Amino acid sequence: MNKVYNNADEAIADITDGMTLMLGGFGLCGIPENCIAALVKKNIKSLTCISNNAGVDDFGIGLMLNQKQVKKMISSYVGENAEFERQLLSGELDVELIPQGTLAERCRAGGAGIPAFFTPAGYGTEVAIGKEVREFNGKMHIMEMGLVADFAIVKAWKGDTMGNLVYKGTARNFNPPMATAGKITIAEVEELVQPGELEPNFIHTPGVFVNRIFQGSNYQKRIERVTVTKRN
Repeated sequence: MNKVYNNADEAIADITDGMTLMLGGFGLCGIPENCIAALVKKNIKSLTCISNNAGVDDFGIGLMLNQKQVKKMISSYVGENAEFERQLLSGELDVELIPQGTLAERCRAGGAGIPAFFTPAGYGTEVAIGKEVREFNGKMHIMEMGLVADFAIVKAWKGDTMGNLVYKGTARNFNPPMATAGKITIAEVEELVQPGELEPNFIHTPGVFVNRIFQGSNYQKRIERVTVTKRN
């Protein structure tokens, strides 16, 4: 089975309006930049996007929000995007905010075939509204559902043509669990190598989870919010 695609346009060609997408990365680190650009170019609409963050106004998922491609965001941290805020407050965008650890576990659970789990995070807050509550060991927990997506789109440092992936640094936060939770998983990598070139002990996502892979290009090292110390 050939998993290698020439570019992002080919890899996302069958993503259509109304689908649910998982988009890996943490802040602006380890996001699938090439696939996001291809989705923007294709101008697919009414998407549900599951992502830790919503990008910034001119980068990442922010580019999709600017084109009104996103119908619903399922996210944890969304504080750096003015257009996201505007669409949320105006009612144009449906938003489900989730504690960051809960979001990671919901992705992991979906990938592991676990339909639901209980967590104490969010009990007694708006996060718990409408959810089943149970007590375990004297502590109240709420039930959260595992997440799956039509497509999981992730970005890795290196990958081989069999789909095995190695992430670097912060990119390991959400990419690995999301890679397991897509009905179809697309991986873009900075370097694509032949089978056997990756050290087996350092593979983070086994190729069995990856359906499509391509070598990306022109990656940016963006900083979500630049903070510097003022000199005296």
